[in-house]
Amino acid sequence: MSKKYVAKLTPEERAELEGVVKKGKAAGWKIQRAHALLKLDAGPKGPGWTDREVSEAFGITIRSLENWRKQAVEEGPLSLLERKPMPPRALKLDGEKEARLTKLACSKAPPGYARWSLRLLAEHVVELEIVESVSHETIRRVLKKVR
Repeated sequence: MSKKYVAKLTPEERAELEGVVKKGKAAGWKIQRAHALLKLDAGPKGPGWTDREVSEAFGITIRSLENWRKQAVEEGPLSLLERKPMPPRALKLDGEKEARLTKLACSKAPPGYARWSLRLLAEHVVELEIVESVSHETIRRVLKKVR
């Protein structure tokens, strides 16, 4: 079976990756990716190792190598040396909702309970229609905040 994505490095890209490996001053994940790409290079100056050979030599899963090769072909091999920023999440509880949660947590626990649990708070916040849905972990993070 032939590979869908074949990494072929230009001399400039190869020099850049070799620089990362030789300096050894970059983060470990960058050096590991540079090593792997240099060995996967199917261009005229590359060794063209198989995924299995690279996997065994550097302790990388074959699935990771497939993903890296795809990214190298689609976005360029140097894109593997950059972290992608995570998009910010929308907050479930804004300031007003946090205040209502805190007020609820400081109130007396419902009948049959000695104190509020995170799951109980999450259930009541939904029942009171403060939010549509919320996990106990979100409740924990909000209540843990130090101001």
